[in-house]
Amino acid sequence: MQPTAIHHVSINVPDTETALRFYVDVLGLTERADRPDFGIGGAWLDAGGQQVHLIQADTPPALGQHFAFAVDDLDAVVAELRGKGVEVSDPMPVGPGRQAFTHDPAGNMVELNQPPA
Repeated sequence: MQPTAIHHVSINVPDTETALRFYVDVLGLTERADRPDFGIGGAWLDAGGQQVHLIQADTPPALGQHFAFAVDDLDAVVAELRGKGVEVSDPMPVGPGRQAFTHDPAGNMVELNQPPA
């Protein structure tokens, strides 16, 4: 097997509408219209060439699990989110890049990652 990319990540959120407002209105993802009816609440979102799937269910205990959005200018993103009232950690180096962290309204950890230039 030779994967070519990550297609999507799925995260649990207890309130799909609250999560949608965060991921769409705050983080800038786009809701997809092609999610089938699985019999449970949720939504599919586009994030660049990948997707985030919201599954309406209890959020699991925080044990370090997270996913990351790649960004071009971490300082600008952190300033923008803080301007919207979102709590974001200070950027820090990680390997040759930089990262910061925030949490969605359900408590899921979200990394903001600026790869090296």
